[in-house]
Amino acid sequence: MATADITAFVQDIVDKMDLDLEASAEEMPDGVRINLTGEDGNMLIRRQGEGLAALQHVVAAVYRHETTEGRRLVVDCMGYRKGKDDELRQMALFLGGKAKDTGLAQEIGPLNPYERRIVHLAVAEIESVTSESIGDAFEKTVIISVK
Repeated sequence: MATADITAFVQDIVDKMDLDLEASAEEMPDGVRINLTGEDGNMLIRRQGEGLAALQHVVAAVYRHETTEGRRLVVDCMGYRKGKDDELRQMALFLGGKAKDTGLAQEIGPLNPYERRIVHLAVAEIESVTSESIGDAFEKTVIISVK
């Protein structure tokens, strides 16, 4: 995955959208995060980040064949996605602890594949707790339960 190419691609998109944003890349253990910062960041993150989600979808579609197994490509704007990811991870850990303490399965969702991955990774850190996705559509629910 050519990080410089992806960064330039994202920068070109936001420039053509006439948004005052600067794209930079950050290597993560499991992939690359393209961070957007600037005065027009609120344009992408308003309405629960719909614009950012659309940009993520376009970038993922273009670079789908260049990402290897286990490597992720994430587009973020002004830390919006990172903050949401942290919140989701904390909720998954909380629900995992609750499932472990009470023995009752906990439910979170509906979540898209990216969000489900965050939940599954967080739950995997909790001893004797497991998680599984249920549902038929793109947006599935995650059930967190005791092994």
